[in-house]
Amino acid sequence: MQELTLKQYVVDAFTDRVFAGNPAAICVLERWLPDDLMLDIARENNLSETAFTVKNDDAYELRWFTPGGEIDLCGHATLASAYVLLNFYEKGWDRINFSTQSGTLSVDKNGELYELNFPVYSLKPVPVTEVMSLALGARPREAYMGRDLLCVFDNASVVKELKPDMETMKALDGLLLHATAVSDSGEFDCISRSFAPKLNVVEDPVCGSGHCHIIPYWCDKLGKLQLTAYQASARGGTLYCRKDGDRILMAGKAALYSMAEIHIPADSLNA
Repeated sequence: MQELTLKQYVVDAFTDRVFAGNPAAICVLERWLPDDLMLDIARENNLSETAFTVKNDDAYELRWFTPGGEIDLCGHATLASAYVLLNFYEKGWDRINFSTQSGTLSVDKNGELYELNFPVYSLKPVPVTEVMSLALGARPREAYMGRDLLCVFDNASVVKELKPDMETMKALDGLLLHATAVSDSGEFDCISRSFAPKLNVVEDPVCGSGHCHIIPYWCDKLGKLQLTAYQASARGGTLYCRKDGDRILMAGKAALYSMAEIHIPADSLNA
């Protein structure tokens, strides 16, 4: 077997400009690669997410890899994948369906916005512990568990200024940890930050799957079904969200950063 050349795009999601939002690498494949090779590519990219997609009839299969392994749901890389496919591969489409580990996920293109239809995570209240306080450097008012741990604070400035201890955070339950508060800006309803040391990602710049926890919480607390959320990482990102039963509709913009070729040696394909 000869060397394989892959097309790879890097797209900044949940932003309208490069160097902001959350960057994701997108590899559009003709067939699936071995899992360990996809993980190697994700580690080489060293982004919070590398997505791989393969066309299957009128839909696409989609998988997401962090440098720490495969994950079952990722928002920003799904948005970035839709951006790539709808702008470079399926230019006549305004909707794309992805078959994933979390079921069928659809993305609708509406002008500059890409709206993701994602599942809501059910949240169970859990006690606030000293380990949570040590991991975050501040004590949450409340804590909830879905797939991830959600920690709620009274003040947006506390969330913005958190200096978490990643090693301590690894001892907590949940795949990721999200810290959130009501926004101190009239432009947004809530703000958050997301941390994923278990996946070898210190801080996820803008976490779509995290908002499957964050948005249901704030919709309930604020008595609203439509929210504008801001992820207060160093890069920053904006999500336009609405809750529809057990689904979350999250819309955001995207900006293309790069297009490149990956060269995979034949011996890696045969491994």
